[in-house]
Amino acid sequence: MSTDRVIFSRPFRARRELANLEAVLASDHSHGDGQFTAAATAKLKTITGAPHALLTTSCTAALEMTGLLLELGPDDEVIVPSFAFTSTANAMALRGATCVFADIDLDTGNLDPESVAAVVTERTKAVVVIHYGGVAADMDRLLDLANTHGFAIVEDNAHGLGGTWRGQRLGTIGTMGSLSFHDTKNVHCGEGGALLLTDEILMARAEIIREKGTDRARFLRGAVDKYSWQDIGSSYLPSELNAAVLDAQLDEFDTIQAGRHRVWDAYAAALPEWAARNDVRLMRIPADRGHTAHLYYLRTPTEQRRDDLIAHLASRGISAPFHYVPLDSSPAGLKLGRTPVPCTRSAEFSGTVVRLPLWPALSDEQVDRVVDAVTAFTV
Repeated sequence: MSTDRVIFSRPFRARRELANLEAVLASDHSHGDGQFTAAATAKLKTITGAPHALLTTSCTAALEMTGLLLELGPDDEVIVPSFAFTSTANAMALRGATCVFADIDLDTGNLDPESVAAVVTERTKAVVVIHYGGVAADMDRLLDLANTHGFAIVEDNAHGLGGTWRGQRLGTIGTMGSLSFHDTKNVHCGEGGALLLTDEILMARAEIIREKGTDRARFLRGAVDKYSWQDIGSSYLPSELNAAVLDAQLDEFDTIQAGRHRVWDAYAAALPEWAARNDVRLMRIPADRGHTAHLYYLRTPTEQRRDDLIAHLASRGISAPFHYVPLDSSPAGLKLGRTPVPCTRSAEFSGTVVRLPLWPALSDEQVDRVVDAVTAFTV
């Protein structure tokens, strides 16, 4: 058996990446909004079903744009899951809004609607929903709460390109959605993201915000004879080089997903008996949701056993990290947010989760090594 290290993640290499990059470098257009921005955007709209999509420099940038579009300010509160990446809260805190941390459910790691209901106030302007691991949150109950209380739903869909909830595609269910194309994601361009929109009015303003507050996009379409400063904004448009790589990646979206699901399915088939013997909880996919095989995780009974498992796998050359530290207990979270109800499940999930290696080119032999190493461990 090979003793080479099995790394946690490796970016996919699409066949047309170099040809696309050469085409950009040979042209006189390497800034954004060129042919590859247009091509990649069209493919994203096909995959997601979104009427409107704007490429951005990152998912963080897309989330920041949602804060601008919602016109968040110091009098507003935004409910975010405590178990989340920092960008989810940062984008809202940058506008001066107070982050109100809510808890997750232990079955999926997603925002718990009952926890949201417990912390809604008259100041709640939005709720940010993460589809953790590419598995949809309980959107039915969250949408009911949004309709009742009149707040927006922002989908942080960094993990969920191509995922579904009851047949609806993730990122298009709420008011706005964001995507990530960081090189740890299923589809990547090194660093990149996108904003998904279904509302024409929001789209018109988003174009301006994305282009430094100008109506340059309308100028490029010939709708105006010059462009000028129209609104608040920033530089959220990625270069044509990033778009060229993304376009090549999106061409092979089905291949990428098939490779990831092959690995995910192998873990799901091999680990249940070991998990049952050792009181380990495996990643679960509710029947009404189509997942993206972005992660395969398991949860140990205690934090100490999680650390022991990670160390055991490392001793066998296998990288298997934990994940987010809860935001509500972080220094910035304590400073910029509040936690009306303790997020105990977020702490439990964070302290017990282990993510197994998962990338499309992971070989069957490497998957077997991971399975053998995991099942050799007694929790």
